[in-house]
Amino acid sequence: MSVYKPAKSPYYAYDFQIRGVRFTGSTGCTGKRDAEKFEKTRKEEGRLEVKALATQESAPLNFATAAARYYLQIGQHLKGDGAKNCQWSINWLEREIGSATLLSSISDELVAKLVGIRRGEAVKNATVNRSVTEPLRKILNRARDVWGQTVKKIDWKLHMLQEPKERVREMSQSEEFALFDQLRVDYHAVVRFALLSGCRLCEIVPGKEFPGLRWKDVDWAGQKISVMGKGRVLATIPISAGIRELLFPLQANHDEFVFTYVAQRSNGGRVRGKHYPMTREGLKSEWRRSKLDAGLLDYRFHDNRHTAATGVLRATGNLKAVQKLLRHTDIATTAKYAHAMIDDVRDAMEANEKNRESRNNPRTDTAAGAKPLKAVD
Repeated sequence: MSVYKPAKSPYYAYDFQIRGVRFTGSTGCTGKRDAEKFEKTRKEEGRLEVKALATQESAPLNFATAAARYYLQIGQHLKGDGAKNCQWSINWLEREIGSATLLSSISDELVAKLVGIRRGEAVKNATVNRSVTEPLRKILNRARDVWGQTVKKIDWKLHMLQEPKERVREMSQSEEFALFDQLRVDYHAVVRFALLSGCRLCEIVPGKEFPGLRWKDVDWAGQKISVMGKGRVLATIPISAGIRELLFPLQANHDEFVFTYVAQRSNGGRVRGKHYPMTREGLKSEWRRSKLDAGLLDYRFHDNRHTAATGVLRATGNLKAVQKLLRHTDIATTAKYAHAMIDDVRDAMEANEKNRESRNNPRTDTAAGAKPLKAVD
């Protein structure tokens, strides 16, 4: 647009774009002709600035500059734990690659070395892929496709480690009966809560970095519970009728902590028969003993979360509801529970097949006395 005079200003202003870069400001001129001369000069200066900017952007980037630019444009806007994880990966990569290393020098050999270093830190293959290979690939691809940088061709498939498919282990009704037969009575409530709510172990009992569930987190009137979840993100879960019935009587056991255990003997300042805040190690110990005695050799505490999710899905068929229950930011993460619906459909199909097999079809069952069909010439 041409020069214009803003409201309540004695001076003309300019506003124009050159190659997508916007220039705007005051001309400092009260006359339109002088303002247009100022704008013409400013446009000439703007063209030089855009040219210099283009030259600067196309100049070879080192990793530190490219990583910082990627975080500003992409990383900081990622949802959930994405921004924090992106920053961690960038810091790790910059430390191992070197801040001054040019993007154009990053090769298959260097990527393989980085993968080896990360694997040496005793983390899972999925963690190596998410924290090293994928973020580096995204940075280099953006540098090539958006910033006009020259990067080497890298065969990323060679560097992606094989990840085992995450299993979804569901507790059967008979296994649940067997488990609670072995579980100490004072630990029933915490396991029941995990099966109903889908909460993680770290969200239920206190640990090094997590406060555990406390009565101040339970909003009876609002029918919701606040939990410090994965990535130290505060989240809320609804109080269902079953959860209310489970938790309400526990208020008499302790003023602060929701889940407690009963001391079996008097020692270490504890008094036999009294309730004390449940600890992570105490729960783990009782859990291991009980599940082994119940014969649940391949069942983890985290599988209670899977059982809660598949139970809700079987009851409702609503994958969105399961996503909200588990607090997944991406429904693709929740899709692994869709097997529950597939199993139900399969069971229904097989029931129908058995029903059809049990019927006598007069057109095909000659053994039942029906006449066979005549051949048609």
